[in-house]
Amino acid sequence: MPRPETDIAATRSRIIAAADQMIQERGAISFTMTDLATAVGMSPSNLYRFFESKDALAEAMAGEWFAELLIIMEDLVSADMPVEEKLYQFFAKRVVIKRSRYEDDPELFESYMELGDEHFEVIKGYVDLADHYMASILAEAMEKGYFKGLELDSVVSLVNTMMQPFCNPQLMMQMMHLATEERLRIVINTILSGLKADEEQAIIKPELHIAG
Repeated sequence: MPRPETDIAATRSRIIAAADQMIQERGAISFTMTDLATAVGMSPSNLYRFFESKDALAEAMAGEWFAELLIIMEDLVSADMPVEEKLYQFFAKRVVIKRSRYEDDPELFESYMELGDEHFEVIKGYVDLADHYMASILAEAMEKGYFKGLELDSVVSLVNTMMQPFCNPQLMMQMMHLATEERLRIVINTILSGLKADEEQAIIKPELHIAG
């Protein structure tokens, strides 16, 4: 008889919880799927029925990490509010969540960053999706007259560069005391009022992605 979906979901959640504990104790790179199987009291072959590889496990853990953040971004893109406030809230709401996660368990937070580094190709889709949502808001701002003379790709790249202390978890761990909502408001206002094309200087388009 097939295993009920509720049992499968519960077992997957138990495995992820054990993985959380293990990467907190050993670091993201040190634990193996065999170690994890032992921790949850099952054979490695049984564990692979739930997660076919360490990449698959990392993808599920990334899904849990990003789930709340994606809901925030999706809701803001379609929200009925001034685009200036929308751009601020796009970063501010996520700053609050990331700070809370860090303060609740700094070691687990850092371990998740290590896991993301080890399996970046797994989380790249989430990173690209965050860029997509931000681009939608920036395009709306351009329709209101902001960022004159710039192409959307340039605006996305430049804003990504300037917003790193408020969106890159790796950098936030070092600058958490500076990544406040008050400072964020000032930075967003400065970006909106000052970011425009310089007619005498070419705009460089660096490739840059943000994490979560």
